[in-house]
Amino acid sequence: MGDTASPMKQHLPSLLDASASAARAARWNEAHDFALRAIEAQPDLAHGHFLAGVALTGLHQPQAAIGHLAHAAAMDPANVAYGVHHARALASAIRLGAAAAELERTRRLAGDDPLVLDTIGEVYYRCGLLTQAMDAFREAVRLAPDNAGFRYNLATALAHHGDADGAEEEFEACIGLAPMHWRAHHSLAQLRRQTPSRNHIPRLQSLVPAAQGKPTASAYLHMALAKEHEDLGDHAAAFEHMRTGKAGPRRLTRYDSARDGRLFQALMDLFPGPLDPAPAGHGSDEPIFIFGMPRSGTTLVDRILSSHPQVQSAGELFNFPAALNDVVAQGAFNGVDDRPLRNLDLAGVDWERLGEVYLSSTRPLTGQLPRFIDKLPHNFLYAGFIAHAFPNARLVLLRRNPLDTCLGNFRVLFGPESPWFDYSYDLLDTGRYYILFDRLMAHWKRVIPGRILEVGYEALVEDQEAVTRGLLDFCGLPWDGSCLRFEHNTTPVSTASAAQVRRPVYRDALQRWKHYEAHLGPLRELLSDAGIAVQ
Repeated sequence: MGDTASPMKQHLPSLLDASASAARAARWNEAHDFALRAIEAQPDLAHGHFLAGVALTGLHQPQAAIGHLAHAAAMDPANVAYGVHHARALASAIRLGAAAAELERTRRLAGDDPLVLDTIGEVYYRCGLLTQAMDAFREAVRLAPDNAGFRYNLATALAHHGDADGAEEEFEACIGLAPMHWRAHHSLAQLRRQTPSRNHIPRLQSLVPAAQGKPTASAYLHMALAKEHEDLGDHAAAFEHMRTGKAGPRRLTRYDSARDGRLFQALMDLFPGPLDPAPAGHGSDEPIFIFGMPRSGTTLVDRILSSHPQVQSAGELFNFPAALNDVVAQGAFNGVDDRPLRNLDLAGVDWERLGEVYLSSTRPLTGQLPRFIDKLPHNFLYAGFIAHAFPNARLVLLRRNPLDTCLGNFRVLFGPESPWFDYSYDLLDTGRYYILFDRLMAHWKRVIPGRILEVGYEALVEDQEAVTRGLLDFCGLPWDGSCLRFEHNTTPVSTASAAQVRRPVYRDALQRWKHYEAHLGPLRELLSDAGIAVQ
């Protein structure tokens, strides 16, 4: 008999090769199209489903990717790549329990492949499972010590676990292998306070010509120099490096303050006043939400409260925005666009289901202790939704001197993958964002009266015990003296404050803005014109 295979099936290898080639070049739509054509020819083709899932992940459509990747992993359960990418998509969709289970299954299959182990570590990290991530990174480095990327990932994990010496050794090893690993230079500068006898300024300065004209490289390098010059007390040089480092990303992001203005206004329009009748919501009192402008003390309060024997920190979870998008906005809300919010009808929201979807999504990170902390700073956007989904949850808002808050955001290089921080590349844009934040916080206080405890960073530093007692009382927790010794808390920290929160409360950061007063005139004027007191 002759060959009865369809012409499409005869072309399967070329379709799969074309999809893989497009994926390697990040041409995700093209990769997806070739993969779908291969699946059309052979619906049970595991590798076709895998490539389709990878392409959809690249297109930031994790929910759609999960179906294809689950199919591939089910058809070929021994294929480690299928399992890892399935876990990655699950983590991106904030399905942490399923992602952790798939990682555990895949980890047993990984053997001695350092690339697979490093990738598993990255997905564990996305899931908030920092100890498992560090173990995978450590094994990858043992197997491939000459890989700079593996050394960097291990160094970052060690820093988050409070092992500054181990992290420094790994960052230096990374830089030794790849002298222009810009993120490693930046992370090393952040690791500890630099001194006149122990700093990296000459090495960093020697790399400035190599970073010229490269926005990402320049950002990491100059922000590292800014941090080290500030540590040495040269604030004029520090500010110039901040300005230079932030200039490139600012040009790339083309931040539009009006976009955020529309988003904040849409949130206030959704909740013009207290909901009547108040929805029942989910009855759990497990979550404690700590939010506020970044760099306002949220990590410090998280460490204080999670030192209590009844409280665990789950870190900065993106679970509530994801649950909100799933249950309320039906996938239309990306966290920055106001248009989906303007079509919402709160009368039709199933608040109890919103709470249940959120709570379930936090497992397995939570549930080991009676209470847990979600300290995503930008949950301040969703305080109205949170309060109605969880009428028994505690909401804690951090506030800090406006000038110190704005300067603090400008001093830090936040994750470039998040559109939430686009404002932070310019000092006046940061001021405009602060004005929006201040207005929204006043609105939430009117709409959900009595639900938010406002904690002042300065008050906490000045009288740690009194403010801590107020925090515990608000959260319905008995007094425990370990909350005053939060620096002994061994929980990993994956935020920009990782080094600072392993010290007792210190006064160094109070009124830091005064060191930069000569550069803050336009910011002061902007805030004052908006009715915000600056001193």
